[in-house]
Amino acid sequence: MSLAHRDEMDVGAPAPAEQALSRSRDVGEPLLRLRGISKHFGAVQSLFGVDLDLPAGQVTALCGDNGAGKSVLTKTIAGIHQPDQGEMFWQGKQVHIRSPRDSAALGIETVYQDLALADNLDIVQNMFLGRERLNNRLFLNEDSMERAAAETLAGLRVTSVRSIRQPVATLSGGQRQSVAVAKAVMWNSKLVMLDEPTAALGVAQTRMVLDLVVRLKSHGLAVMIISHNLNDIFEVADRIAILHLGRMVAQDKASTFDRQTAVDFMTTGGSSRPITDSSNPRRD
Repeated sequence: MSLAHRDEMDVGAPAPAEQALSRSRDVGEPLLRLRGISKHFGAVQSLFGVDLDLPAGQVTALCGDNGAGKSVLTKTIAGIHQPDQGEMFWQGKQVHIRSPRDSAALGIETVYQDLALADNLDIVQNMFLGRERLNNRLFLNEDSMERAAAETLAGLRVTSVRSIRQPVATLSGGQRQSVAVAKAVMWNSKLVMLDEPTAALGVAQTRMVLDLVVRLKSHGLAVMIISHNLNDIFEVADRIAILHLGRMVAQDKASTFDRQTAVDFMTTGGSSRPITDSSNPRRD
């Protein structure tokens, strides 16, 4: 399936704020469904037949110890890596994500741990970096970009920044994370993946980021959060998926797990504690 064209959607231009931040929830088919995803690098097998469902309007926490395959799976969804085997279904239709451009065209945005923000640029310049709006293809349309940036930040209730023309270098960790997320949701986003969004943040900044995750869900976006912090996970996640040595060993509603059960799956790939049968990855 070609990803170069989407019905009634312009890949090169951001959606209006109300369109980008207001999505209908799909209670049936998951927004993104992975089946049997495998990936190897030379002799090293990183993923073994991984299944994953990411529903719209829900937060899915992807958990696992170091080396479990979380980064490889995330980058496969983002189009950085191509799977050796398996299928991907977007809104029920099979797709082939061969590049980050393909992923972005579908509406998938990734906020990596380093945030990829330019400290020497202000908030507006960062949010439109590489996607600047032009007047007559010659000059930057500063007014239009300012309005769109302000609308997106307001829609996410990011009110702690002093000015949208404030240099990113002057922002706190939580504010920087908020700007990175706002930048992601501007561009027709339907799925936002957050890599360790609260790492190295203080208590107040962590609270700011977790509130932002909840607001993304309330706008109907699918959110995948990759984190080692079980307190954060159990606070915001609707679903938990656990990788162990490249295999999906558990996937279910967050209420199915307690912290010790999650730790058991993360460290050993199984648990002797009582857990419902539906915790096992669902296979078609």
